Amino acid sequence: MNTQNLSYQFKTSSVIVKLIVINLAIFLLVNLVAFFMQIAPVRIVNWFVLPDALGDILTQPWAFITYAFIHFGFWHLLFNMLWLYWFGTFVLNLFDGKRFLTVYLLGAIFGGLLYVACYNIFPVFENSRSYLIGASGAVTAIMVFIATYTPNAEMRIFKWNIKLWKIAVFLVLLDLIRLPTGGNPGGMLAHLGGAVFGYMYGSQLAKGNDIGKWFENFMDWFTDLFKSRKQKPFKKVHRTTTKATPRSKATTDKATTQKKVDAILDKIGKSGYDSLTKAEKDFLFKAGKD
Repeated sequence: MNTQNLSYQFKTSSVIVKLIVINLAIFLLVNLVAFFMQIAPVRIVNWFVLPDALGDILTQPWAFITYAFIHFGFWHLLFNMLWLYWFGTFVLNLFDGKRFLTVYLLGAIFGGLLYVACYNIFPVFENSRSYLIGASGAVTAIMVFIATYTPNAEMRIFKWNIKLWKIAVFLVLLDLIRLPTGGNPGGMLAHLGGAVFGYMYGSQLAKGNDIGKWFENFMDWFTDLFKSRKQKPFKKVHRTTTKATPRSKATTDKATTQKKVDAILDKIGKSGYDSLTKAEKDFLFKAGKD
């Protein structure tokens, strides 16, 4: 198989790379079409941006997700994708792509919900009709999620190693300060909605409660709808017997691996990801792949 083939490279890349490619492709397509047609980009994706009016939302509920894949400005896209890559790498060091996507998509939904709620509840927004675009809410959810789950992990910024929780607190406080006068209250609200969800998910997961499992199950069900019968795994049903069987070696190995993963995660929570030895990092990476 030709590994230089773009389609193959896309299919085998991480969920972070796939999201970046999708966002970039949509950005280029929308802006190129708008340029050649000499119209505003929003007119091309009007059915995919998130409006603030409840009547419009009822006719396009999918916009709670699709808005997070649309950018009109290059710098808006660039910084969102940089933050996604930097913080997303921490998430994929500990979790699989499905959980990453759960945080990302639910973060976008919660960001959109807070935006819509505020624009329809608070009188200050009565005369400022708008729409919401951009992955900022989803990216903020990723950032706050990992900063909550492993607060002592560090990111190197220029010459300094800074703990994730400090970066997250600084950026959330910055959004709160800019909310009244920043010129983009809708975007700030989406950031805050994503941050609230990221904190809820990260704190609950640290306690052993996976509040996003239902969404993972929904994604599995949804993707199965588009699979052919050949692509769906064959499920063989075995008749149960009353005879007890000894625990298999595979089951024992799996339990041992999980105990070691839990111990490494506890170490990360207490001392940060950089406190791990190379062997521990390699083991955690391999366990995530399995």
